[in-house]
Amino acid sequence: MNLTDDDVREIIRLIDSSHVHELRIKTEKFDLCLRRSAAGWTRETKTLTRPDVIGGVEAAPAATSDTPAQAKSSTQDEACGVVAIRTPIVGTFYRAPKPGAPPFVEIGSEVDGNSVVGIVETMKLMNSVSAGAAGTVIEVCVADGEFVESDQVLMRLRRTEA
Repeated sequence: MNLTDDDVREIIRLIDSSHVHELRIKTEKFDLCLRRSAAGWTRETKTLTRPDVIGGVEAAPAATSDTPAQAKSSTQDEACGVVAIRTPIVGTFYRAPKPGAPPFVEIGSEVDGNSVVGIVETMKLMNSVSAGAAGTVIEVCVADGEFVESDQVLMRLRRTEA
């Protein structure tokens, strides 16, 4: 059984009208933790199974908006130790935890895999975006407050040699 958009809206409505400060949902496929803060809801999600394998059958890769030139560039970047930090969801990208606050990272910032580099707001939920790798931020590709599509490149970093 899959959750519909209406199901998700109902869950958000219920927890918004409650005194709950944290909600954790764990299944065989994912571990989701929602936390309420002064800035709104933040979400941490961990995929517990490979997302490209469904019922033991390899799924086709998702279509992306990359052009062949962008795909080639991405491959060259990876070979040079450059990592693209992509948004996992559609929404509004914010570089800082709240209006007027300094950004999570700037060009030249050192990050580790768990460093929060931004937030994507979707359906009034604030979803933290982690770097995913250790390195130095070398490019910020999206402006604060800009709408982003799923899998869009937000930033690039030069991977730290291990």
